[in-house]
Amino acid sequence: MITQGAWITGFCTECGASTVYEVGQWIDRGRVWWGSEGRCEHCAHAWCERDRGPVTPDRVRTAMLRAHGPVRLGLADARSGLVPVLRALRMTEDLTVAEARTRAGELSGPGLFGTRVEMEFLALALRDRGVAVVVECSGGLRAT
Repeated sequence: MITQGAWITGFCTECGASTVYEVGQWIDRGRVWWGSEGRCEHCAHAWCERDRGPVTPDRVRTAMLRAHGPVRLGLADARSGLVPVLRALRMTEDLTVAEARTRAGELSGPGLFGTRVEMEFLALALRDRGVAVVVECSGGLRAT
């Protein structure tokens, strides 16, 4: 299972006090999931929220990128066929054909950037279609 988490500071929805809570992303059952959970130390309000889908809330995604940095997904072979790339992009990101073509151009050029979970999820879909890809941390180190 591929998972990543971070701690962020926010405000309690019950009392307004500043609080630190955990957010994360993971891949489970062929989907990207995200979650947030925490407990206010001032009023004991607690929460746990989880959901899945192609869009992770900005507060969770931003926390992942701040804590761990962006991950790059690129093609291992620039001669990869366009059709399997488009199918993988459309399936995983719910894109139109035009949007998928734009993303495919980025993938074959500078690469796509996002959280580790997002890029590993897309890499799985591409590999399932026979497309060789490289996933690497923004510093050039290979993500495992």
